[in-house]
Amino acid sequence: MSIIPAFEIGLWNAWIFTVAFIVFHAGPTIVITQISKDLKKRFSETPANPPYNKTERKIEISAYVILCLLSIYSIFLPLPLGTLWFYTGLAIFIVGAIMSQIAGVPWATTPLEQPVTKGLYRYSRHPIYFAMFIQLIGVGIASASWLFLSLSIVFIILMNILVKPEERFCCETYGNAYREYMDRTPRWIGIPKSAKTL
Repeated sequence: MSIIPAFEIGLWNAWIFTVAFIVFHAGPTIVITQISKDLKKRFSETPANPPYNKTERKIEISAYVILCLLSIYSIFLPLPLGTLWFYTGLAIFIVGAIMSQIAGVPWATTPLEQPVTKGLYRYSRHPIYFAMFIQLIGVGIASASWLFLSLSIVFIILMNILVKPEERFCCETYGNAYREYMDRTPRWIGIPKSAKTL
């Protein structure tokens, strides 16, 4: 991994991962909402973000700034093709991409009045975010960039804070059904559930 970040525009730069990331996360949502009236309703009636307090709003803005910086940096970040870093990161990225698609199915098929609790949601309350984290770590490793990896970790930490208001919103929306779900399901895959969830 390079300590000094590389900056050069090229065809085989990390922007390829950024495009794939967008396609894996936004593409299915756009297609499914055009096909399913229920999902179109879910997107139109659900607020884009849960109610944030001032601190959470600042954290949200910081997280999106970091995500934008990562996207811009990926344009100038050459990939070390043919190296162990590249192939390891690519494999990790693909695992995250597959997880995001698998997690999207129960999210898309669960009735609007019920919390999503099936599929990967049995193992994590936020598997789509978790898949996103894995993909970002994969890009950081594939590009062999400490800067990209460090910014990704900061983004992950900020998003870990931002899921709390989302969970509060889900408790208000789904009531005891979501509270029971929180009692039996950890926030992240592989991380034991803590005694205090909110």
